[in-house]
Amino acid sequence: MFGIEVLVILAIIILIIFLLSGLRIVKEYERAVIFRLGRLVGVRGPGIFFVIPFIETLTKIDLRTITYDVPKQDTLTKDNVPVSVNAVVYFRVVDPGKAVVEVENYKLATAQLAQTTLRSVIGQVDLDELLSNRERINAKLREILDEETNPWGVRVSAVEIKDVEIPEEMRKIMAMQAEAEREKRAKIIKAEGELQASETLLKASKIIEQSHVAPLLRVLQTLSEIGMVNNTTIVLPIPIEILEYFKKKKE
Repeated sequence: MFGIEVLVILAIIILIIFLLSGLRIVKEYERAVIFRLGRLVGVRGPGIFFVIPFIETLTKIDLRTITYDVPKQDTLTKDNVPVSVNAVVYFRVVDPGKAVVEVENYKLATAQLAQTTLRSVIGQVDLDELLSNRERINAKLREILDEETNPWGVRVSAVEIKDVEIPEEMRKIMAMQAEAEREKRAKIIKAEGELQASETLLKASKIIEQSHVAPLLRVLQTLSEIGMVNNTTIVLPIPIEILEYFKKKKE
């Protein structure tokens, strides 16, 4: 009788140990991918749950966004300019089952794909577009990566090009080009100003021609402006009309 009680107690202890060994806990940002005798049976979590010891196994997957810093990639642009480009990729797992079953290491696979895609996309754009239209290139990179990683249960939320390095010789050429462009704009603005000034002077001359007094008033105005400067000697011409007036008066 005593032996039976011992066996019962031992059986209860073994059962308790068996049940406790099957308890698993995953955090809020984690999911557990369950395999039963090698077959995928589902995803569990977060919280506490039970797996059958020796029959079921699990793999934990982190659902938080992962930030991957793409190292500098040396490549050529569409117009054959050598550049070094680095970027940052933000991605996360949205289907833990696929992330475990469809790819061996989803982090490594996404990282390698990001590097090759970055080189490929940079090779399809000119240097000017790379420097001035970076937002469109970022959107294109994100779209390509998201489409390629979708079968792995991974979603790429953003891709940002961080820095673009070009050779020193190319920088000097670009600086010279920018300087020439600024000089060109300055000459155009100056020419447009001279054109507007000449048109205004033409209109003013036509108005002055309509009045005999207007030239004299213009001369007096000019003398007034000159007189504002110190140490100025003014030679005042006598209009011919005044001489004719005195001539008539004498006769």
